[in-house]
Amino acid sequence: MKKPIFIIVMLLLATHARTQNSEYDNNDFKITKAEVINHTQLDVLVWEITVAGTAGATTPTPAGKMNGAPVLGYVFPTSLKSTDVGFSETNGIVALALTSHPDFDDTPLWDESMDTRYDNDGVIWHPHWVILVEDKRVEGGLAVKRFKKGDTTVKLPPTNPGMPMYMDSPGYGVKAMNNIIKVVVPKYRINNQSNFNYDGVAAYMQVNTENMDKPMLGVYNVYSVASGNLSLPYTVKNN
Repeated sequence: MKKPIFIIVMLLLATHARTQNSEYDNNDFKITKAEVINHTQLDVLVWEITVAGTAGATTPTPAGKMNGAPVLGYVFPTSLKSTDVGFSETNGIVALALTSHPDFDDTPLWDESMDTRYDNDGVIWHPHWVILVEDKRVEGGLAVKRFKKGDTTVKLPPTNPGMPMYMDSPGYGVKAMNNIIKVVVPKYRINNQSNFNYDGVAAYMQVNTENMDKPMLGVYNVYSVASGNLSLPYTVKNN
């Protein structure tokens, strides 16, 4: 399914958002390659982003509160459908985001730090499925799609973190080593899809809990794009 052209335009505009958060604009977020490999014998897809620096080495400086909390992400925008990853049918770009955010934990089912606590490891790189939509209220022009709390027409996967946004915390394994960060996704968790397009993006996002004129989670800066133009030109390779 082709994505609305205005979403692609906003993604292109987002690559020029350089007005803030320059402290994170370093080689750790300069993408040189994005790749998704279908390991057919294991029925898993390995998603990888390669950077010029050290993948995952830079994490956000804590804000000390939820409002204004910084989020860094290595993001794979895709041509997948919302229903492929467990959401109800809705417009927008389905993206797999590998994120770090020290001010909060939004993976209540998973103990990434393995310290027997499930609410203290938001800074550790972890995956989310999100739906991205146009939002001109933020410099990056994009935000995670919201819905009204209690809307019974909206379906989220059972692993969602309980926020009124199209967001899931699927718990896939993320590994950062040298200049590559990767995540392993079982095919059955994405409706057995292995024929889709994607791109790679490094971005700064921010949480908003107080200003009704801003999105709850908006994209404020895009540091690099694998393709250079966010055309989602890459296809899954078989191994």
